[in-house]
Amino acid sequence: MVLGAIILVPSMAALWTAYHKFNVPVPPAAIPLTITGLGALVVNFACAMRLAAHRHGSGSLTKAAFLSARNDVFANIAIIGAGLVTLIWRSAWPDLAIGVAIGLLNAGAAWEIWSEAKSEARSRDVEP
Repeated sequence: MVLGAIILVPSMAALWTAYHKFNVPVPPAAIPLTITGLGALVVNFACAMRLAAHRHGSGSLTKAAFLSARNDVFANIAIIGAGLVTLIWRSAWPDLAIGVAIGLLNAGAAWEIWSEAKSEARSRDVEP
């Protein structure tokens, strides 16, 4: 359950940052954004592939690791897309939309991990 709460922290940070950027919508540097997203995609995809075989394994920690890597892959693809759109359409909105979506995606994963851990605790007759 602690890991679910830990995963929620970057989600809240992303949403908080997006909230502040809505007030001053400055477009990000598109090329560094795209290149960074591509590099992160390679690393996170490799991690997700290695963890995929264990995602239904022994408990919430394994599931949490897989969900984190999987969500990072989706986020990296979205970041690359936002960078490419920003190259064509010089706007902060693609980056902001992706930032909010990533925050919500990670919040959903945190909830899923929290629920899984709570279920495990109940099945062991242990108070969470």
